[in-house]
Amino acid sequence: MSNVKKLSELAVGESGIIVDTHGEGWLRKRMLDMGVTKSAPVVFKKRAPLGDPIEINLRGYELSLRKNEADLVDVEVKA
Repeated sequence: MSNVKKLSELAVGESGIIVDTHGEGWLRKRMLDMGVTKSAPVVFKKRAPLGDPIEINLRGYELSLRKNEADLVDVEVKA
C-alpha cells in the first residue's frame, strides 16, 4: 500500500517520489518548468517559521515553494 501525501504535509527530512502535479494554466506550467514532474525524487529540507514558504531539494537544487503551490503536488513517501 502506498503512502501518498501532499508535498506541503511532509516533515523536515522526509523524502519521496512525485506521483502527480495538479493545478491548471500558468501555475501548472510554472511547476513543470521548475522540474516538479512525475517520478522526480524530492527531499523536504525546511519550513519557514510561519509555515510558508517551504524548501525542497529537487533534481540536485534547492527550490522554495509557497504552501499553496506545494498543496498541488502529491508525493509517495519513502518508507
